[in-house]
Amino acid sequence: MIHPQIAEVLASLPAPPPGPLDPVAMRAGEAAQVPPLDQRVPVASVTDDVADGVPVRSYRSEATVEDADTLVYFHGGAFFLGSLDTHDHVARALANATGWRVVSVDFRLAPEHAFPAGLDDCWAVVRWAAQQGGRVALAGDSSGGTFVAALAARAADEGLDAVTHQVLYYPSLDLDFDEDRYASLRTEGTGYGLETAGLKPFNAFYLESGADPDDPEVSPIKREDLSGLPKALVVTAEHDPLRDEGELYATRLRQAGVPVTATRYEGANHGFVQNFSWIPEFARVFDETAAFLNA
Repeated sequence: MIHPQIAEVLASLPAPPPGPLDPVAMRAGEAAQVPPLDQRVPVASVTDDVADGVPVRSYRSEATVEDADTLVYFHGGAFFLGSLDTHDHVARALANATGWRVVSVDFRLAPEHAFPAGLDDCWAVVRWAAQQGGRVALAGDSSGGTFVAALAARAADEGLDAVTHQVLYYPSLDLDFDEDRYASLRTEGTGYGLETAGLKPFNAFYLESGADPDDPEVSPIKREDLSGLPKALVVTAEHDPLRDEGELYATRLRQAGVPVTATRYEGANHGFVQNFSWIPEFARVFDETAAFLNA
């Protein structure tokens, strides 16, 4: 059963406007929902910077030491939405919970920037973070989780041993949206916020600007050999059409010898880390992430 507070919010949402999706209008709508600075969870420091040509925002908590390990964070948004600001509260929560330096990446978005522009921006920041010393973890939600899985594999292929952890929050790992591929696309595909029918149009900007669903850097679950990848925390939501592909990926990682922690959050829906982590039973996702990184 969906959490009653999530159900209340979902029931209050207006119907989407008719016609094709308008990225500019949708981004403006997101930006209008970002709370002012004085209403955000405080952290010790927030710094806007540039890492190898890519804009980033770095966060430190009171517990973050000078030579801290780095958590590189990729925001979600179906590759065309999301920003440093829309996910600022997630990065703050991760910094406070983990004690790691969190670096959130302002990567280029589709459709203005064709694949692999955004992915390559994130990779540039991962390499930059590795040059700073210490361990590097990759974390992301939804389409940001796609980038996490793709770049964890790229790091393994290129011998970038500094990347030691990957954290995937309800990741999108298979951009082939055939409803027969995963049962959750049918059972959780209506009424929980993210609709299975909306997956194709939401991801069309990415796919139509050059991303091939058969490419393992686009659909990481299609990578044949998952051995040697960084240890993984895979978080899924009970009422998410993408649930089963995330859980299958966790299973395949484990079968390939990768240490995996997999947790399904009951009563949650897709996007709960961004949208509903104020609910106490879901806020523990940040403590779970901290335990995973600091074990």
